[in-house]
Amino acid sequence: MLVLSRREGQSIMIGNDVVVTVIEIRGEHVRIGIDAPRSVTVHREEVAAEIRAANKAARVTTDLDPTSLPQPKPR
Repeated sequence: MLVLSRREGQSIMIGNDVVVTVIEIRGEHVRIGIDAPRSVTVHREEVAAEIRAANKAARVTTDLDPTSLPQPKPR
């Protein structure tokens, strides 16, 4: 892990397209701004973990044996 020190108003670059800027420091809270292309997904860590869990649950559901799923009734 790379650890950097920045002051309010200072930024770091990630690659050529992502800029992370320290917006405000208030006590133990730091507000940051992230400027990234729309093609780059940006989430808080806990939101990303929820998305991964939901995707995993969806995969498990679709990986079921199709014969174990209810079949439509013939017309």
